[in-house]
Amino acid sequence: MTFQTVIEPFRIHSVEPIRLTTRAERFRAAEEVGWNLFGLHADDVLIDLLTDSGTGAMSRDQWAAVQRGDESYAGSPSYFRFRSAVQRLFPFKHIIPTHQGRAAEKILFSVVGGPGKTFINNTHFDTTRANVEFTGAAAIDCVCPEGRVPSLILPFKGNMDVELLERTVESVGPANVPLVMVTVTNNSGGGQPVSMANLKAVRAVTQKYKLPLFLDACRFAENAWFIHEREAGYGDKTVSDIVREMAALADGMTMSAKKDGLANIGGWLALNDDVVAEKCRNMLILTEGFPTYGGLAGRDLDAIAQGLSEVVEHDYLNYRIRSTAYLANALTKAGVPVMLPAGGHAVYIDARALLPHIPPLSYPGQALAVALYVEGGIRGCEIGTVMFGLHPDGTETPAAMDLVRLAIPRRTYTQSHIDYVVEVVTHVAKNASQLKGYEVAWQPSALRHFTARFRPIEA
Repeated sequence: MTFQTVIEPFRIHSVEPIRLTTRAERFRAAEEVGWNLFGLHADDVLIDLLTDSGTGAMSRDQWAAVQRGDESYAGSPSYFRFRSAVQRLFPFKHIIPTHQGRAAEKILFSVVGGPGKTFINNTHFDTTRANVEFTGAAAIDCVCPEGRVPSLILPFKGNMDVELLERTVESVGPANVPLVMVTVTNNSGGGQPVSMANLKAVRAVTQKYKLPLFLDACRFAENAWFIHEREAGYGDKTVSDIVREMAALADGMTMSAKKDGLANIGGWLALNDDVVAEKCRNMLILTEGFPTYGGLAGRDLDAIAQGLSEVVEHDYLNYRIRSTAYLANALTKAGVPVMLPAGGHAVYIDARALLPHIPPLSYPGQALAVALYVEGGIRGCEIGTVMFGLHPDGTETPAAMDLVRLAIPRRTYTQSHIDYVVEVVTHVAKNASQLKGYEVAWQPSALRHFTARFRPIEA
């Protein structure tokens, strides 16, 4: 008999306390940091869903691997175990470790970017876009139209719009496109997956114009699981085989191992081009460290190597995806508008639909995120006009969507924690008409969502 309840495929070995706070304490804490949840002390947060990046619980075997870590400056055995683990899934020629994914982005785009260049992605995430634009290049999103409609239920809403991709390449000129990138899963687009058929279609375009194809593969295992579950012809394949098929369509990748590496820090840049790899290694030495550690301790390299074997286990991925869907389904049942179907790593509340009285330039996502924290101690992340509305020239326009991401750390929270989240979100949603927008009190010129300060709009 098959039972409905999906249990965690692990037992809890150690615990850390959560400090329970009052609403008054949380209001003061939010006010002190200018209503920017990134500024909070983590001890003032009850359920931290700000990000799934580096916030998961490492396994017993990962902690054992930490003890194997060799801290030799050059040629550490930890590096070779790390490289072998990466190449078992992503058999690229050059594996360049970095301290996290944005370092891999910084190195890659600094080498191949620059003024007059254009990078095309299904949807650039925040640091990806910032690292592209920092070089003077342009970042263009070509996600499929369905990916911009939160309520529309389709299996692969993270897909690239292939016709738009080709029109964009033709418009800017193939010589001005250093590479095309596909983000799997599409974080900025609600954590939605990309199909293998779409990757093949994108690959055909890049081959036509002789352009490299890269994967932003932070959540590669979750994307592969969606392919396994939703795409015809893949139900009998292992996740590892699906990952290798995805990799075979690409010329390189950037990776944050803080997501589907199941580690607390780390990442890598992988590619096949010898010339570009040499330039990237030279920049790595300048900014990160020697090529066999790349800004990481040997123990971190070993933790990643072990994590890569665990993240492709079917029991883990079934639990991971089903537990995220549990939250999305509960909120939908309660009448809260969320991005459907549920993504792999997070549930995205449609703040623009929930708060139609707050215009996009008054930041409905920020208003909702603050309310969730003040009312229930839940820290989420605005994925909307605060994050993507400000342009390099200083102008501001509404983002395509205003979402609040509730990112689920891996192997960290139990069902009772998620049930509490449902209760808090439902309470805030019932009183949504009382929420007010925000305006910027201070902001930096780029990546403002990390450090900007806000004030409520009282009128």
